[in-house]
Amino acid sequence: MGARVTRAVRNFNLENRAEREISRAKPSTAPKHPSTRSLLREQLSHHPEIEGEIARKDNKLLSLLKDVYVDSKDPVSSLRAKDTERQQEPKEFRLPVGHHFDMNTMDIPKGKISVVEALTLLNNHKLSPETWTAEKIAQEYHLELKDVNALLKYFVTFEVKVFPHEGKKAIQSKC
Repeated sequence: MGARVTRAVRNFNLENRAEREISRAKPSTAPKHPSTRSLLREQLSHHPEIEGEIARKDNKLLSLLKDVYVDSKDPVSSLRAKDTERQQEPKEFRLPVGHHFDMNTMDIPKGKISVVEALTLLNNHKLSPETWTAEKIAQEYHLELKDVNALLKYFVTFEVKVFPHEGKKAIQSKC
């Protein structure tokens, strides 16, 4: 209900206001700073021909301006050709490795892994690094070797360490 009232107030006398705005002769110039006004008056008093130059219309320049014609064309066709080439490339997908079939996406692009797979391969490498080498992981998950080496170097899975009690009272768990 409030929108109707707002719209009615905003559109009140709209045509008359638009007509008044269109019929204005020229927008007024910005006000000049007092120091600039005095400098302009001084220059005009020394050089009165400047006033005539400002008001004079140059017919030669106006005729040249009327002869200017600009024709432009968008280079859309080359962009469309590139887009269609990208769309037509067949994408290779693979099924998730392991028993992670309850995920929403069943097809994973080659060269990518899911979060579950990343955690799994990091855990497998941590538990048995001699069997789960970077080469085997790259082959198994269809990844590049440099990406696998970076993944194994910079990412680790969470690890919980329980420190033995050394004379401190520990809070006993209720379980």
